[in-house]
Amino acid sequence: MKPSIVILDDWEHGLARLVDWSDIENRSRLTIHHDRLRDEQLLAAVAQAQCIVLMRDRTPFPKSLIAQLPNLKRIIFTGTRNNTLDQQAAETVGITVTATEFGPSKASTCELAWSLILASAKKLPDLLVSPQQPLWRTPAICQHLPEVLEGKRLGLIGLGHIGKRMAAVARAFGMQVQAWSPHMTPERAREEQASSVSLETLLSTSDVVSLHIVVSDATRKLLNSDTLALMQPGSLLVNTSRSSLIDTPALVKALQQGRPGFAALDVFDDEPGINPELQALPNTLLTPHMGFVSEQVYRKFSINVQQQLIQWLDENV
Repeated sequence: MKPSIVILDDWEHGLARLVDWSDIENRSRLTIHHDRLRDEQLLAAVAQAQCIVLMRDRTPFPKSLIAQLPNLKRIIFTGTRNNTLDQQAAETVGITVTATEFGPSKASTCELAWSLILASAKKLPDLLVSPQQPLWRTPAICQHLPEVLEGKRLGLIGLGHIGKRMAAVARAFGMQVQAWSPHMTPERAREEQASSVSLETLLSTSDVVSLHIVVSDATRKLLNSDTLALMQPGSLLVNTSRSSLIDTPALVKALQQGRPGFAALDVFDDEPGINPELQALPNTLLTPHMGFVSEQVYRKFSINVQQQLIQWLDENV
């Protein structure tokens, strides 16, 4: 019998579209899922699989799920890190786990973060003219005109690969840059022409705060009711990193109270899906986790997955 290969969470149909699957389809029972599966639906989809492909960490793969998959021999996940896969549990029971190359995801995420900042500062949703919104000047624009970023202060929480790109763009716009992370030093900040400040100072003095840091015990729910209250009334909060860096219920209340004044978010607690209370707020700009999603990144994912599957079939079938 041909081996079963299951690809999960190809929401954008990118993996399905960007390579020719005919050889793999001829040699296996290949199923590509484009919708999120959970609980019984997920278990039914992967129960007989010998190989599973995960789209980054969209579907959690804990030890309890792995224990229910006796046929599973191989897991491939896209990207270089998967925070919801228990890789040790998989390898303990003899499952081989490999990743793909990543592609220009850091550039893509930086570009989206700046798209959110510019769209928010320039009131882009209120400026768009369409049959649905034909007004030359909307009431919202007349009440608050677009802002100029030059001379304003960008606060970066995290100054790694993406944070450094963010700082470079901010300097091009004539913004001041300050940064904080658990391991930030004045020397590291100076390399990016930024100031190293405390988290409290960053939040209370930045016009724009953008998150570019990994989730850890030290950073989980870093922005909560206490820290959000430090932000300026007119400030903008941007998150293209991970939703668990922010306490979402606390953010809803903070936005209702005007600290921060606006939030532009690309990541959410239960994806695909957005907290309905966030969606109902007028001072938000929300995108469906598109930071790493680009044609170039998905092409790299697709080619790498195809190559690994062909190699696995060559060695095992």
